Amino acid sequence: MSLARGPARSLLTGAAGIAALLAVWWLAAVTVLSGARVPTPGGVAGAAVDGGWRFWSLHFGMTLQEAAVGFGYGTLAGLVVASLVLLLPVAEPVLMQVAVMSYCVPLVAVAPVLFIVIGNPDEGQRSGTATALAALSVFFTTVVGAVLGLRSADRASLDVVRVFGGGRVRQLVKVQAVAALPSLLAALRIGAPAAFLGAILGEYVGGVQRGVALVLKIAQQNVDVEQAWAVGIGCALVAGAFYAAFGLVGRLVTPWSRGAAA
Repeated sequence: MSLARGPARSLLTGAAGIAALLAVWWLAAVTVLSGARVPTPGGVAGAAVDGGWRFWSLHFGMTLQEAAVGFGYGTLAGLVVASLVLLLPVAEPVLMQVAVMSYCVPLVAVAPVLFIVIGNPDEGQRSGTATALAALSVFFTTVVGAVLGLRSADRASLDVVRVFGGGRVRQLVKVQAVAALPSLLAALRIGAPAAFLGAILGEYVGGVQRGVALVLKIAQQNVDVEQAWAVGIGCALVAGAFYAAFGLVGRLVTPWSRGAAA
């Protein structure tokens, strides 16, 4: 019974918190912030409904495609770099410096350069700039999470593999990869929303016919406050869904992890 009450209590608490937040938002919008172009929750909901499913799926669908492809590329690159750090310790300083540099360089500064190199996408195609920024957004967190996880492998298990004739590659596949799953999934839990944000930023540079950033630009030009807020809240919901989804995957795939079970 206590286990059943836990999730139900969490849901009730979350619903009460959302209701309180909406009430405070509405009260502030009609009183102290009435002259600050802050829309009411009803106005934002109306703008979302007026757009229609076709409109939102068209633009959010494109951004999600860019984010998903970039997320895949960035994750794959991060796993390759993390594996090389374990297999080639002599290359670790260079590889980790590259990873840190990819994180330290502001995406806003990189975006125009990538746009010049990649160019405009074809009509109806994904933006290469958005995909690249999505990949860059998830690369560093994947490298760090994977390296920390791979190094957390049980030393006795590694010795057993070595005794039976296994080399570094066998240790990586049989022991370290399994040990790295909790840390890797935690890193991807952060990287997935970051990839979505990177894709939006890449669309802002220009050259797209569809996408979340295009809708935001149009709303800004038309001073359509309700639509801009609707898009912003939609982005928050998508990012939150990614975060929650990887948290659920972590609980299902790594039940032995204390962090995943929390």
